[in-house]
Amino acid sequence: MPHAVTMGLDIAKNVFHVHGIDETGTPVVVRKLSRSQLVPYFRDASPCLIGIEACGAAHHWVRTLSALGHTVKIMPAGYVKAYVKTNKNDSNDAEAICEAVGRPTMRFVPVKNEQQQAVLILHKTRDLLTRQRTMVTNAIRGHLAEFGLVAPPGPAGVSRLISFINASARDNVPVVARAALRILVEQVRSLSTRIKSCEERILRWHDKNPQSKRLATIPGVGPLTASALVASIGDASLFRSGRQLAAFIGLVPRQRSTGGRPRLEGISKRGNAYLRTLLFMGARSMFAARRHARSRLGRWLTSLRSRKPGRVAAIALANKMARIAWALLRHNEDFRHQPAA
Repeated sequence: MPHAVTMGLDIAKNVFHVHGIDETGTPVVVRKLSRSQLVPYFRDASPCLIGIEACGAAHHWVRTLSALGHTVKIMPAGYVKAYVKTNKNDSNDAEAICEAVGRPTMRFVPVKNEQQQAVLILHKTRDLLTRQRTMVTNAIRGHLAEFGLVAPPGPAGVSRLISFINASARDNVPVVARAALRILVEQVRSLSTRIKSCEERILRWHDKNPQSKRLATIPGVGPLTASALVASIGDASLFRSGRQLAAFIGLVPRQRSTGGRPRLEGISKRGNAYLRTLLFMGARSMFAARRHARSRLGRWLTSLRSRKPGRVAAIALANKMARIAWALLRHNEDFRHQPAA
């Protein structure tokens, strides 16, 4: 077998493409493997650097190939795209991955272990159920609005509409419509029970994880945000600074600078949308918290809100919270509340 020092692996469900080069950059391996052939092939291969695109099952293959003695790294697909020559196909993708993984300036995705992925599945399940509950409650609001029944936004308004549906004395909602709406009400209750079950499991994991409990000492960061950060980041040393972590989450401005004139815009939709949402909601909760008003962070937030719109201030605070989280994880310290000067 030719000895390759760097390989690019394009993964899929059943068909895998491998592209390997030697020390001089000459291609020595160009192969298509089935799923059953992949592990035996790399078990017989000499230890080398393997690049994989960030996609489904990428972390599984990183753990599997790393156990065979290889050095495996994951890269965002958008960073690999620039190295694809001519037409896009699996073989060209493997060649592009092989080229990209050897670049000294390439940025890599933190590899998650099985426990981290298990917690993230809990978070994603809760997020999915929450969105489904929102869809059902919006359907209830829309259907009852056709009969002139409206309620204020929020959980209190939903409870009020549910009481309208369960009240048998009201004649303005036909019996047929009431029967269909009761099905939606049962769906809301079932989803709420499942959401609560997911949250209880997340809280139990949070109580047993010292890093997650450490992040919960940050103002505006609760158990959900802390556990999601720990499960998504893992080793904070993979990020050179807190700003790099904030950029990984997507809390930095989008740039359109040219001609030496810097131009910053709003944040983009790149990065981890789930973490960005949790940090943003935690930052918004800080606006109503009075217990931090006399701290240095609270004074900074008060000054920022006097100069910037609320959403801009919330994004700036979420950015700062991400940087603080990196510092706490990097140095294994708890958040220290500093009084204002």
